[in-house]
Amino acid sequence: MSATACASGALTADAGAAPTTSADLPDRLRRLEATLRGFAEERDWGQFHTPKNLAAALIVEAAELLEHFQWLTPEQSSTLPAQTREAVAREMADVFLYLLRLAQVQGVDLLAAAEAKLADNARRYPLESSRGSCAKSNLP
Repeated sequence: MSATACASGALTADAGAAPTTSADLPDRLRRLEATLRGFAEERDWGQFHTPKNLAAALIVEAAELLEHFQWLTPEQSSTLPAQTREAVAREMADVFLYLLRLAQVQGVDLLAAAEAKLADNARRYPLESSRGSCAKSNLP
């Protein structure tokens, strides 16, 4: 199930989207993490991969991702041409890789952090009061 962000920033399920999860995601993620770590180490990039630099690079890549959607209508943004979808996928990969590298440098287990955040969102946005609403929760 894919997730979309409301204006409030809370994640909500998009019932019309195709599944994007994989049963072997943790294994794939571990392999990708090891490959990414090796890639950076082979190039001696650790000296540049400070949390500040990685966070800044992540934001730059996120802005490049946003560029593909700037000025599009909601309908246009949902039906991108194949070439644009490919470019969007590359930008998403850049964001993901910088986030994964930042997590490595900071010692954060991204899957555990995401699971905890989703559980927190479920508590802050109970189904009975949040269904169909993007209103920001006032719960801590």
